[in-house]
Amino acid sequence: MTTFHSSSREETAAWAENYAKQLRPGDVVLLEGEMGAGKTVLAQGIARGLGIADQVTSPTYAYVNSYGGILHHFDCYRIRSERQAYELGLYDYFSSGAICLVEWSENIRSLLPPDCKVVRIERISDTEREITV
Repeated sequence: MTTFHSSSREETAAWAENYAKQLRPGDVVLLEGEMGAGKTVLAQGIARGLGIADQVTSPTYAYVNSYGGILHHFDCYRIRSERQAYELGLYDYFSSGAICLVEWSENIRSLLPPDCKVVRIERISDTEREITV
């Protein structure tokens, strides 16, 4: 495990942009952290690192936002059961060949592929974060 200490949103996004360079098509990355920790900032940086120019926003009400077949960004906070996620077709995205970023993955644990990567972000203060991979 490695840990990065970030002092700002910009540093967090820059770290994520660099992290994206090691991702490969089909990778599933679980973005873990409490509400407001900065998971969406991580997703924005990763998207930028993948060359995605679209504005990346949290898919809280859509469940998943897709970006050019390269990236799928999930927010499973409102998923109440794995059956609901399955019926919504979320499982199908994991075999699409795109990189998948999953927030609140614990709500769909049994649907996840076995070799997921994990990025944990912890809020230290209003501006500081600790990112562990």
